[in-house]
Amino acid sequence: MLKRGILYIATMLGVMIVIGIVVNIICAFFGIYLTRQGLGTILAVSLFLGFFGSVISLLMSKSIVKATMHVQTISTPRSEEESWLLREVELIAKRKGIAMPEVGIYPSSEMNAFATGWNRDAALVAVSSGILSGMSRDSLSAVLGHELSHVQNGDMVTMCLVQGIVNTFVYALSYIIAGAAAGFLGSRDRDDRGSPFIYYMVQNLLQVLFGFLGTLVVLWFSRHREYAADAGSAEVLGKDRMINALLELGNQKVDQKKSASIAALCIVSGGNPSELFMTHPTIENRVAALRKLPY
Repeated sequence: MLKRGILYIATMLGVMIVIGIVVNIICAFFGIYLTRQGLGTILAVSLFLGFFGSVISLLMSKSIVKATMHVQTISTPRSEEESWLLREVELIAKRKGIAMPEVGIYPSSEMNAFATGWNRDAALVAVSSGILSGMSRDSLSAVLGHELSHVQNGDMVTMCLVQGIVNTFVYALSYIIAGAAAGFLGSRDRDDRGSPFIYYMVQNLLQVLFGFLGTLVVLWFSRHREYAADAGSAEVLGKDRMINALLELGNQKVDQKKSASIAALCIVSGGNPSELFMTHPTIENRVAALRKLPY
């Protein structure tokens, strides 16, 4: 889980830096420095850049995971297992008051599942072939309850908003501080003595620093939503089922060959005692939180 959390940070930083570099190249080509354009322009550009990647990722999330994880959606069940899976998802979705999502299976020996989609009425819930064949049905029901709780809570949209806000602050602060360091903050005169080299160097360094700190906030929120999804499953199916499901997941050997963005969607991402850099809380902490619930 720690390894995947670090991979998630590296991925988010990489996307942010690439976008920042592309914008810098375009601005440099036209001789434009954002810090000379005023605070309003800086905030507007930062807002656009901050939300651009996260919104596109949200809108394309189902298509991306279907392609990258080879998810096969179930239209007509081909086995008793698939029939049970569809019925169980439909039953839990009705109990949670949400639309029936697409249901799919992806090839993996790892026991895992995830939910994604740009809104609660257009979601996808996918389970691995390993969890479908290797986990007891009571426990798998709890896992499905967990994923459908993410859908019910609108976690995909909320994560997009959180990531976008964090990115916006990262870009805005890096532009403002870099402009001050380079000596032309607020200057509209292209003939001033401000240093473009210092500007770009400081800006890139600050994007890495602030991006790293900001991603820790996103990871904290990701862990927080996992507790809420566990509680949502326990509320409709009972906390004992959810606890047993987590213990089964915790006993498996976790396949580390998964992209960072996909790992953040899954119900479990491994195990490590350090949570700071993790997309998910430890199994032990999740079980302890469930045992405190009154239902």
